[in-house]
Amino acid sequence: MINSVPGARATKNKVKTGPRGSIEADFVIVGAGSAGCVLANRLSADTGSDVIVVEAGGTDAGPFIQMPAALSYPMNMKRYDWGYQTEPEPNLEGRRLAAPRGKVLGGSSSINGLVYVRGHRKDFDGWAELGARGWDFDSVLPYFKRLEDAKFGDPMWRGHAGPMRVTRPGQNKALDRAFMAAIEQAGFQPLDDYNAAEQEGFGALQQTIHQGRRWSTANAYLRDALKRDSVTLLRGLALNVIWRGDHAAGVRVHSAGRAVEVTARRRLIIAASAFNSPKILLQSGVGPAADLNRLGIAVVADRPGVGANLQDHLEVYVQSRCKQPVSLYSHMKWPAKALAGARWLLNRSGVGASNHFESGGFVRSSQSLSHPDIQFHFLPAAIRYDGSSPSAGHGYQLHVGPMRSKSRGSVRLASADPFEAPKIQFNYLSADEDWREFRHCIRLARDILSQPAFAEFSGGEIAPGPGVTSDTALDDFVRQEVESAYHPCGTCRMGSARDPEAVVDEHCRVIGVSGLSVVDSSIFPRITNGNLNAPTMMVAEKAADHLLAAAS
Repeated sequence: MINSVPGARATKNKVKTGPRGSIEADFVIVGAGSAGCVLANRLSADTGSDVIVVEAGGTDAGPFIQMPAALSYPMNMKRYDWGYQTEPEPNLEGRRLAAPRGKVLGGSSSINGLVYVRGHRKDFDGWAELGARGWDFDSVLPYFKRLEDAKFGDPMWRGHAGPMRVTRPGQNKALDRAFMAAIEQAGFQPLDDYNAAEQEGFGALQQTIHQGRRWSTANAYLRDALKRDSVTLLRGLALNVIWRGDHAAGVRVHSAGRAVEVTARRRLIIAASAFNSPKILLQSGVGPAADLNRLGIAVVADRPGVGANLQDHLEVYVQSRCKQPVSLYSHMKWPAKALAGARWLLNRSGVGASNHFESGGFVRSSQSLSHPDIQFHFLPAAIRYDGSSPSAGHGYQLHVGPMRSKSRGSVRLASADPFEAPKIQFNYLSADEDWREFRHCIRLARDILSQPAFAEFSGGEIAPGPGVTSDTALDDFVRQEVESAYHPCGTCRMGSARDPEAVVDEHCRVIGVSGLSVVDSSIFPRITNGNLNAPTMMVAEKAADHLLAAAS
């Protein structure tokens, strides 16, 4: 039975061997990430259905992933990350930016910054207006509540019994206290819960951390699912969809050195990220016909929207030196780093038990706007995502960036070879409005950090630097230093089946074929306000209901 298939986790009953050594299940899910883990759990829970999950990455065990403070490590390790880069970005002096996605159980929920943000009500109402019927805020709120266990929240808005533990940090560090005082001095309002009735304001940044440990979708959803006889994990790289006419019969997987055919009796679901989901569709003949023809790929469905509409959030770091030894710098050197790791290993406590993004918020750049369009994350250290520090000493920084850029990019195939990385082009800052927004963001961040609350700590600005004040100088700083917030989405966007640019319909079914769905951040019609892990999990929760209803 299944034990004969290399790379598969043995199960007791449901998964069957098919013709020529193939394996089959009711639902086949490609990707054990933020969406795939949710689907594996929900589709197999008391439904009588069996599930195969295909995952190219390895185990999420070990402190680099499970220790929240170690978050900069896994997203920069080939063991856990696909290692993608953008194509040279024309508006960023040809820079190629890192484009990490999790290649590990839990996917990007195992390598992200652990900040939990749903998005604004108007984000989802906007989805519905763009053709994603039934995805307005009132329709998706029950799914956010279903996935959450947020003990601190108002039950009108927050879930208290879901598998995803959402916690709120104490903001006890001296610099976090100074930041919260500074935002009031700058004229902004404190906010108790930005995932409730209102998003605008500043407060504790909610975390996917439970008892000092990263609470990824692998921990929250997949672990329990894999205890069921009906769920199988197959290690391997999904190559392309297996077609019977225009029906998706399954997926071809490279596993343990050979090709394995995995058959879906009810549905094949691609949940492989905003980069890899369109890549698999394109490799399988679903996408712009002209592009596929150039690569010699047989066209199954001409869908020009596959790989288009790529969106992201960009951010810059406004950094200051700290003249008191109260930042995280003391914990960044040996032996302090070793002691912090040992304490975390012993009892999941201490400096290792937080992501240290404990304070932040959302504001409007203009009172004429209906809802926030700028996000801030405060960090009591001057350091980059890759772990490098711009100054040998204590510091702190504000990450800031606009939420609703008009720029759009694409994911395309470099060749017909499924083992080759896709071509990722965001076209960052291609809209004039993006530059104006970033100048405003930097000036707002500077205003907050210059308030009296920081007077006892401020040792002078590191970046952009005190001489960088003009529009031209700020634009140059952004061009050279802006970084992705790692929130790619939109490349298989959801919309009306009559929309030629839509890839999936409101039930997450790929338009123009049968038996195939896409469920992950790639289906977002438009990027949401804030970090994307929460809305990605919500999408999977809601999609699971659609899939089960169709299969009943």
